[in-house]
Amino acid sequence: MSGDLRSCVLTSLLCFQPGISCMITVESDKLLAYAERELQPLFTQIDEIGLVNQKRVLNAFRSHRLSPEYFVERTGYGMDDAARDVMDNVFADVFSAEAAAVRMQMVSGTHALACALFGNLSSGDRVVSLTGHPYDTMEKVIGLKGNEPGSLLSMGITFTQEDLIPLLTDESALASRVNQAVGAPCRMAYIQKSCGYSTERRTLKNEDIALLCRLVKSANPDCIILVDNCYGEFVEESEPIAHGADLVAGSLIKNPGGGLAISGGYLAGGRPFVNAALNRLTAPGIGGHLGLTFNQNRLLFQGLFLAPNVVASAVKGAHLFARVFGELGFEVFPSWSTSRGDIIQAIKFGERRPLVNFLKALQHFSPVDAHVKPEPAEMPGYEDQVVMAGGSFIEGSTIELSGDGPLRPPYAAFVQGGLTFAHVKIALAGVLELGRSEEYRFIPG
Repeated sequence: MSGDLRSCVLTSLLCFQPGISCMITVESDKLLAYAERELQPLFTQIDEIGLVNQKRVLNAFRSHRLSPEYFVERTGYGMDDAARDVMDNVFADVFSAEAAAVRMQMVSGTHALACALFGNLSSGDRVVSLTGHPYDTMEKVIGLKGNEPGSLLSMGITFTQEDLIPLLTDESALASRVNQAVGAPCRMAYIQKSCGYSTERRTLKNEDIALLCRLVKSANPDCIILVDNCYGEFVEESEPIAHGADLVAGSLIKNPGGGLAISGGYLAGGRPFVNAALNRLTAPGIGGHLGLTFNQNRLLFQGLFLAPNVVASAVKGAHLFARVFGELGFEVFPSWSTSRGDIIQAIKFGERRPLVNFLKALQHFSPVDAHVKPEPAEMPGYEDQVVMAGGSFIEGSTIELSGDGPLRPPYAAFVQGGLTFAHVKIALAGVLELGRSEEYRFIPG
């Protein structure tokens, strides 16, 4: 079967005709149809997960008696905003949490995580990352790059890191390392679910998080467990709070916004931890009692309702990209047959130019700014230049089909999202055709 698929790939690529950049050949259609048939057992499992998540979201909406009155605009302080309270309660139920906070004032997932960190830590505390080096945008929050004013380190909060992921298959060795890492006076254990910009570490599944949480609480019951949940929401049948985490944070323009949220972030977990983070977002004494949703309530509710199905489409798309690019000879992480904990698919190109060309090709099949050709640029929060293909309806929305990569070895593209699986297939077929042209070449030969 693998040989048949490789033959189909070569036939598709040899049929490329320069200048016909938007035509999808019959061979490309056959290639994707063949790959999709091979992936069908996995797709059935993904649909089942989506159904479980959709039921949980629907039940939360029904339980809190969502009605059009909660779509009405509020102004000023937003004091006693019943819609905001219902939104928080719905998210809390969906994430199996005691409390939640959904706020447009959080500008990104990094901001939500920063609120969780600064709200729950104080001078003299120690926080340890159990999943190695954190995502790029967290480096300056912690103070690892430049130690800017306002970072954790500048405020007297100690940060250490342990890469415990390789030990997840050896519980005895893992328990020993966890005991050393989180022993008192460690105040917080930080877990990043997604692989981030790494092709060396795998994304965690909830069973991995459950094991880490159990060992952390056994070693230090007072240690707060914070999970960076970005890109992981609705990929599995439950969320990290149900597996022992105290607090999770993420972005609304990723998975839980369903492609409709125009901005914002969320927190979910134990009430004291959520309230402490809200005090950091606003001010002590105000916390979560004020703050408008800027007439976005309907879109936030509707996006959450659509999110399980949208995420399922994105996960299917990740498997399809992995299947096809793996057969082309590229290194892909994770492999096409690996069950997922997030929506990210990494493709290693090895050199700068093929990476940039691939993302230019991907941009060409976006619904927005398809005529634009992305170039590497400096990005706030990143040390390296980053090139991004993001022809999305919401700027920076990575639940929409998009891709990006830092300009550093191994020059990997990180593809994610897809509001519809149909768009993923059309874009992938088009990208394959462009990949042999002089302008967009990223496929050798």
